[in-house]
Formats: sequence, structure tokens, C-alpha cells
Amino acid sequence: METKIFPAADPSTPALAARIIRSGGLVAIPTETVYGLGADGLNPEAVAKIFIAKGRPQDNPLILHVTGPEQMDTLCHDIPASACLLAEKFWPGPLTMVLPARDIIPRETTAGLATVALRCPDNVVTREIIRLSGTPIAAPSANLSGKPSTTTAAHVYADHAGRIEAIVDGGPCRVGVESTIIDLTEDRPRLLRPGGITPEQLLDALGDLVVDKAVTAQIDKDTVVKAPGMKYRHYAPQAPVTIVAGSREKAAAYIHRHFEQGDRVLCFHEELPLYAHCDPLAYGDEADAATLSAGLFAALRELDSPTVHHIYARCPVGGGIAYAVQNRLKKAAAFQIVDAEAEA
Repeated sequence: METKIFPAADPSTPALAARIIRSGGLVAIPTETVYGLGADGLNPEAVAKIFIAKGRPQDNPLILHVTGPEQMDTLCHDIPASACLLAEKFWPGPLTMVLPARDIIPRETTAGLATVALRCPDNVVTREIIRLSGTPIAAPSANLSGKPSTTTAAHVYADHAGRIEAIVDGGPCRVGVESTIIDLTEDRPRLLRPGGITPEQLLDALGDLVVDKAVTAQIDKDTVVKAPGMKYRHYAPQAPVTIVAGSREKAAAYIHRHFEQGDRVLCFHEELPLYAHCDPLAYGDEADAATLSAGLFAALRELDSPTVHHIYARCPVGGGIAYAVQNRLKKAAAFQIVDAEAEA
């Protein structure tokens, strides 16, 4: 199969991509978060192709991408007022809501659950593809399962050339980490995955928010989850990753003591001079967490090489978008974290 590249700027691209979606094929689509591997979310056979292409576990539910709040009633029932409020405030944007699913949605999409995850992406071309397809598009991140996510069309091509029909090239993703996921099917809103819409923004809008254990710790492999990115080791390069927490000086001292040939350091731009002889790679500015979010997955993919033996990573602290970066790095490291202050 030849994987075609459709430039997002080409006016013919939405119709070409939509035709493939309607025919049951796979198209990688750009969003503000990451590239998604898209298929007709109401077609079980098309959805099955996503799991095969990614090597994705069957119990990992997919997100349905829609054109806007007007599609919620068709796909969901018993929609709470909080969902309408969040859609009005944050859609289109990097927010996914878990809601009760109508029977129209196949169990292949929901991983057999009675709930479905919905989001409206902040990408004009992708929303037009959804509209022309006449169906919600199921689209998990377009990386091979477990590997660092795709934030450029080149990343997608590296993983799926010859395996999918087309890639819509919309340039680098602005946010760079997957969408925030909030579960609105329980008594209290529950954060299942942090992202571009921050916990502070959700709390300000809703007045209440519970953070799921999966955000901050590894959960049991037998746990039933309502959203992607919760259970399995995710976003990970081949080499083991260790997060080194603590001050710049203490962290650098720890890494220098343990660094061996073939190891790499993933750090902030401000810290590059501390690791001059450790082949460091910066993924953004510690003072600007948005640059860390935008640069994280590209950096992890650069480090995804059999020649890299171990990765020592520096992780931002605090809330806002930094909280999402922490989550992705901790997942990549399988929550292996060293406190350099205690190890000094």
C-alpha cells in the first residue's frame, strides 16, 4: 500500500481524506494536540484496523472526534449540564469528555464500555474532514502503541508508511501532548488525563474536580479504564527512562555519577551547560512549560534508538500545562523517579 501525503493547505485535501474515511480506510489527521490515526468511528471493521495498525490493546478505548456540541445528542444520552458548559467554554480545543454512549457507537470503539470519549479538535481542516465524512472519526494518537506520540506528519510516516492510506500534513502540533480527559459520568467530575486544558481551568469552570489515581501512579493491568493513556506504559522510547527530580545542581551531580557510555540526558534548555559532556537533548524551556509540551514527544522520538541505553530526564514541577508534561514523562518512565536531593 502506498501511503499518500495530503497537504492540509490544499483545498482538495478534506474531500480526499473524507472519501477514504467513508470507505473504511485509515487517515492520519492533524490536531492541535498530536496527530491522530483516524477511521469511521461508527464502522466496527474500520475501527478494528486502528487497533491492528497501532498494535493497540483491545481494552483501550478510543476517542471520537466531532465537529462540535451539536453531535453530542446523537452519540450520547443523559448528558449533564457540566458537559454543555465545558463544550461551550473549551471546544474546539484539547478537551475530551467521557459521557454515556448511545447504542449507535460500536463496542469496538468504546472497548466494550457503556461510555464514550468525545472531543472537538481545534483544527479547521480536520473538522472539515469530519464534516465531509458524515461520521465521527475515531482517532487515537498515530504512533505505534506504547511509543512516543506523533506531532509531525514525518513522525506518522516513520511509523505507518505502507500501512495506512494517507496522512494529512498540517505541520507541527501546537500543544504537543494529547487532550485533557475528564469523566462526567460519576457524581463528581474526574480528571483521567491532564493535557492542554489544565486542572486549574477545569476547577474554575466546574467548582469541583477529582484527580484519578492513573494520573499520578501506575495502575494495575487488570483495571478497567474509561479513557486511553491510563493503564499501559505509554509514550516510551526503547531505552528505560529515569526521571531525576531535585535542584539543577543536585540532579546534575546525580546524573554525572551514574552516566555511562550510550546514555542520554533529556533536560531543559537552561540546563544544557550542566551536561556538556553527556550528549544532552533539550526539549524546551523550564521557564515556559508550553515549549516543553510542544517539544516533548519530538525529543522522545529522537531518543528512541537502539544505540541509546538509558535516558535520564528532567521533569518540570507545578501546575498548568507542566502538569501534563509531568504525566507524560512519568508514563514514559513507568513512574521510575529518583530524588536527587535524597541521593546526594
